[in-house]
Amino acid sequence: MTSRFETQATFDAFCEELQAACAEYAVPGVAVGILHKGETYMAGFGVNNVNQPRPVDPDTLFQIGSVTKTVTATAIMWLVEKGKVELNAPVRRYLPDFALKEPKLAEQVTVQHLLMHVAGWMGDFFYDTGRGADALAKYVAMMADLPIVHPLDQGWAYNNAAFGVAGRIIEVVSGESYEHFVSQRILAPLGMEMSFFFPEDVLYYNVAVGHNTQEDGAQELAKPWALARSSNPAGGIVSTVRDQLRYARFHLGDGTTESGQTLLSRASLQEMQKTHRKAASLADEVGISWLIRLVGDTRLVNHSGATNSQYSALVLVPARNFAITILTNGSRGRTLNNVIVKTALERFLKVSQAEPAVMPLTLELARQYRGHYEAALAAIDIEPQGEGVVVHVQPRGGFPDQNTPPPPAPPPAPFYAYAEDLLWAKDGPMLGSKAEFLRNAQGDVYGFHLGGRIYQRAAHPSS
Repeated sequence: MTSRFETQATFDAFCEELQAACAEYAVPGVAVGILHKGETYMAGFGVNNVNQPRPVDPDTLFQIGSVTKTVTATAIMWLVEKGKVELNAPVRRYLPDFALKEPKLAEQVTVQHLLMHVAGWMGDFFYDTGRGADALAKYVAMMADLPIVHPLDQGWAYNNAAFGVAGRIIEVVSGESYEHFVSQRILAPLGMEMSFFFPEDVLYYNVAVGHNTQEDGAQELAKPWALARSSNPAGGIVSTVRDQLRYARFHLGDGTTESGQTLLSRASLQEMQKTHRKAASLADEVGISWLIRLVGDTRLVNHSGATNSQYSALVLVPARNFAITILTNGSRGRTLNNVIVKTALERFLKVSQAEPAVMPLTLELARQYRGHYEAALAAIDIEPQGEGVVVHVQPRGGFPDQNTPPPPAPPPAPFYAYAEDLLWAKDGPMLGSKAEFLRNAQGDVYGFHLGGRIYQRAAHPSS
């Protein structure tokens, strides 16, 4: 049996690897926490802000971004257990005026569809509707004009906007603001006293800011820092690795808090973590908000988050009672997080996944893939190169609100085929990412699935 002393030694060695990776990916600060065999291990490295540096530690606040979605879903499950919400009920039971471009879709979409990214409308919709109590109500009303990207429950596309609808349901059903309900009903019982929604609540503490790494290696602060209030149900929580480990312990447990309070039933936690649908590019499967990835025979229940150059990851391994949380504040943080998670699984659980064999592209497939693809927040150009393709991402701006200019374009990323229409990044700036080309009934490539988003083909190759 492994002692805490041995695990601490493993953690110390792991932290040395982590610091080397931070330097390699030029991420100014990172906080990491691990839950293993009932014990917690935490550390912080680097600084929160290169202009006003303070050391990062386990109590440094970072934006956790879309990990917030799992908290929103936990709040919905709390309401389900109280008999106030039904997962299979139509959204219009709770929001009678809910409207979309396709009236039938607005009638048929359910609460569960919202939480599984299968609702169908454009998900990357970020609009600042103000700080008032009506921010979510205004935001949801604006969805009547959003494009539909796939039929209800017949595709999978990451949907931030759907979680705004879920947040509004929480408000209407509870009679409280989304933030107050989640803070009082979920965060407080879990002892997450260092988890907040609003900038004025975090300015008293050691708070991380995002950084964009320039071509010369210089770090530029990523602005704006705050998300709009309308985005809170999708990604608004600011937290620490200490609080994230409390949250992880709860979701790995039986539904009781550390103080012995029953917050959810074990059955509800299992319902959230079980497979409900196949996913694409960002995960293998999806539960109730949780994304599921298979590494060999090991099932990872996880979620990541991204705000303005702050990246988070929370990975649970229920079968091994293991969790890792990572919070970073650099534009290359997503790739760093992938490296850290991979290393942690190998060091602590001896879990590793064999890399898929590269399949050189035929000239015909290369011709079919080459082209220009577009989504709400970015456009992509794909060009054949060597045995694979190179993906050029051009951000369009619009995040964290509609007025935000585009961040710097990331370096071109190589992808390699491991099966027809399936690709992965075995190296480069998108290391570990998977992608898929989408075909219509006629067999023509019409889209590219990357990072959970569907990029529609906008122009065919000229040759």
